[in-house]
Amino acid sequence: MRSLFRSSGPSEAGGHGRVLFRLGQWAPFMIVLFSLVIELSPGHVVVTGPILAATPALASLTWGPKGIISAAVGACAVTLITAGLHHSWGGQVYSNLLSLFMVSVASVAVSNAMRTRRQIELAQVRRVAEATQRVLLRGVPARLGPVRMASMYLAAETGAQIGGDLYEATQTRYGVRMIVGDVRGKGLPAVRLAAAVLGAFREAAHYEADLVEVVNHCAAAIERESTGPAAVSQDDAEDQAEDFVTAVVAEVTDSFEIQVVNRGHPPPLVVRNGKVEELKTSTELPPLGLEEFMTDSPPEVEIFPFAPGDRMLLHTDGVIEARSPDKAFFALPEALEAAHPCGPSELLDRIHRALVDHTGGYLADDAAMLLVERLDDDGR
Repeated sequence: MRSLFRSSGPSEAGGHGRVLFRLGQWAPFMIVLFSLVIELSPGHVVVTGPILAATPALASLTWGPKGIISAAVGACAVTLITAGLHHSWGGQVYSNLLSLFMVSVASVAVSNAMRTRRQIELAQVRRVAEATQRVLLRGVPARLGPVRMASMYLAAETGAQIGGDLYEATQTRYGVRMIVGDVRGKGLPAVRLAAAVLGAFREAAHYEADLVEVVNHCAAAIERESTGPAAVSQDDAEDQAEDFVTAVVAEVTDSFEIQVVNRGHPPPLVVRNGKVEELKTSTELPPLGLEEFMTDSPPEVEIFPFAPGDRMLLHTDGVIEARSPDKAFFALPEALEAAHPCGPSELLDRIHRALVDHTGGYLADDAAMLLVERLDDDGR
């Protein structure tokens, strides 16, 4: 295992923030240049020494030690140049140079201390994220009953290790059961909802003989999460009332068949004799959490053949909707056929590399994949 809707507001705020940050970065150097212009102007009346002494401290807000030293060197150069041109060597110049030196040393020391503190905090956050990932998205074993398996999770957010996609596989007395899903939204609310669905699946998979009942438990978990204590305000409650999860739940039995319940999720892909086909169910069901849109006919388990040597790939839409720089979608069936001769783990690695090459290294959405290969009675 490796480590849906976007609004324009946060994006615009981030753009303004980046502009302000850039302006703040160049402010110390603009002050140095402005001070030089003032000092070279005839009859200037502004004393720039105290202003120049503050530039290293200002640079420490947006730069590291190298930026601070660069600003200090620029301020020192302006002080020396103007003192030489105006023949103003004296106690004031030496005092300004001493102030520059002291402020620069202090700024570098504070910058290093803050950077060390940030690195410690980031390391702690990463350890927490890794622990959360191990609990929420546990790596599937290479062999589980009559199947070989491999999984992969790719978080779209830089530095993130978990997100709104989910998967799980477990061996039960009814067969090997698995789920792959995609939570509406991102961030901590999506992680919380994914945890609720996975918790319900892990419990119900071992006690419910009917796969539909397992799915119903997952839907009930979403309803509890949407109306529970997590909805701390009216706005949160209204937002969580719209939460839903697309999911496909499957079960591999000993009779060389696979049972599937699909709730608004992209259909699994099956590789049989080197050819890829979709496991499309006969009825389209709404995602978990949107049961009010359910038709009068109750959902049923649909059964498909799953012979020895067949492979099934369950995936989220972050894979098939990944776009190239020219806006072309990722061709998952073709990538799956090309990587078919490999083992499960290597196959997912090859799809991962193809996905990165296709998108230029940028994923707009989280992506999860779970590969299942049916073995024969002898485990081959």
